[in-house]
Amino acid sequence: MPTLADVAALAGVSKATASRALGRPDLAAPETVARVRAAAEQLGFVPNRAATQLARGRTGVVAVVVPTLDNTFFTPIIGGAQARAADSGMQLTIAVHSLEHAAHVAAVEQLAHQVDGFLLTAPRGSDEIVRAAASFKPTVLIDREIEGMTSAVADTATAFGTLVSRFVEMGHERIVYIGGPAGSWQDRQRQAAIRAAAGASGATLTMLGPYPSTFAAGVETAEAVLAARATAVVPYATSIGLGLMFALLHRGIRDVVVSSERMIVESLGLGDVPAIDVDGEKLGEVAMDQLMTLLGERREPSPARRRLTVPIS
Repeated sequence: MPTLADVAALAGVSKATASRALGRPDLAAPETVARVRAAAEQLGFVPNRAATQLARGRTGVVAVVVPTLDNTFFTPIIGGAQARAADSGMQLTIAVHSLEHAAHVAAVEQLAHQVDGFLLTAPRGSDEIVRAAASFKPTVLIDREIEGMTSAVADTATAFGTLVSRFVEMGHERIVYIGGPAGSWQDRQRQAAIRAAAGASGATLTMLGPYPSTFAAGVETAEAVLAARATAVVPYATSIGLGLMFALLHRGIRDVVVSSERMIVESLGLGDVPAIDVDGEKLGEVAMDQLMTLLGERREPSPARRRLTVPIS
C-alpha cells in the first residue's frame, strides 16, 4: 500500500509539503498541489482523513444542536448541513438541547471537546445563554440573529407579512395569527411583520398563543379561531396548521382558509391558498458553508450574516 512518503518522493517534494498539498491545498503553491495530487493518483494513495484531522488538532466532526426532534422544520436543515459537511470530508452529529437554561450550556461545553464547531438552532434561549454556548467552538446560529454572531436565517417574517397582505387582497377582513412557542425569536419577528401588514391594510387581526409547534396545539386552537370569526389563519408552523385544519373539518367547517406549505396545499387539494415554502435544506447548506469558513476549510469566504428569501406561491 502506497504511503505519503511514496507520494512525496514521486512528486519531488518533502513529506511535509505533500501532506500540506493534500490536506491544506490553500497553503501550498497551485503547481505543487497539482504535482502531488497527480503522484497520489498515480500511486493510488488515499489520505487518511481522520489522521489528517488529528494532526491538525481537529476531530473532523461538527455538531448540529436542535431544541427538539419533534419539529420537522429541523429535518431538512440537518440534511442540508450533512450534505455540505460531507463535501468537506466532515462528519455530522446531532445533539438535542433547547438552550433555555444555564445547565444546557454545560452540556454543550462537554460536547465541545468532541467536535470542531457548532450549528446552533436555539429559538427560545436568552441571548446570554446562546452566546455562552457559542463561546466554546466556532459557531453559526441558525434561524435567529444575535448581534456579533455568524447566522443564517430564513426570512419568514417578511413572508408572513406578505401572506396577510395577500389574504386581504383575496377579500379576507378578519385574520388570525397562531403564535409559536413562548420566547421564540422567529415568532417575535413574525408577529411584528404581521401586525404591520394588518395595520397597513385595515384588516382585523387576532393574535393567539403562544403554542408549541405540534398538531395537538393546532387542534386546541379551533375554538379560539372560530370565536374570532376569522376567515383566514396564518399558523406559526405547518404542524399547528394541520391540527387546526383537522379540527375544522371534523366540525364540518370549510370556509376558513389556513395557510400552509405548498406541498400540503397541493396534496390536500386546497385550491388557491397562499403558501410559504422554506428551503430548509438550503438553509442547512448555507449555515454549514459559514461554519466551514470559520474553520478555515473554504477558500471562498461566506458572509457572516445571511438572510434567505422565502417565496410565497
